[in-house]
Amino acid sequence: MAARRAVFVAVIGMLVSSAGVGTSPAVGSDFMVTGALTSQPIGHYEFCKANPGECSILPRDRGPTVLNDAMAEKITSINLAVNEAVKPLSDREIYGKEEVWTYPVNGIGDCEDYVLEKRRRLQAEGVPLSNLLITVVRKADGEGHAVLTVRTDHGDFILDNLSDEMKLWSGTGYRYLKRQASNNTGRWVSLRDESNLLVSAVRK
Repeated sequence: MAARRAVFVAVIGMLVSSAGVGTSPAVGSDFMVTGALTSQPIGHYEFCKANPGECSILPRDRGPTVLNDAMAEKITSINLAVNEAVKPLSDREIYGKEEVWTYPVNGIGDCEDYVLEKRRRLQAEGVPLSNLLITVVRKADGEGHAVLTVRTDHGDFILDNLSDEMKLWSGTGYRYLKRQASNNTGRWVSLRDESNLLVSAVRK
């Protein structure tokens, strides 16, 4: 626990330095480039059927969240807290099948469950849903993975159950495929080439 808290303190310092918190906003590759509406991951589709109220929200996009020192600490603290609270297990191990998107149950969950919980906690702390976007990536080993993108005026940051650090999207080593639309919690937009997506999807 102490070691992870030390990481947390160090990360806040790095964020303040690398993201230029308190200075002018970042530009260029610090922000993802989104494309057209695209397919919805099958797990999110099933989640929406079970939780229709969560997937019919039309947030007003007022622009990225201002990333000052207090916000950086809040985001990093929630990322760390959820990572510490949830034990990683696959959907197959928990439910006996793949692609079950839900909030962590009994302190266990897979990558999408971490994302949903972080999103819920950050929204409760006042971060708009338009800036809390579930995102599908491909890891270096080719496996599909889900992370949470936090849109800020200093770049798009990633919260990941595989790391306690809050990283700029361009510094994770992932290949980015798609993410939720900022103005509709039930829609998804493309990010780069999604032709090799390993996560099952449905067309709306």
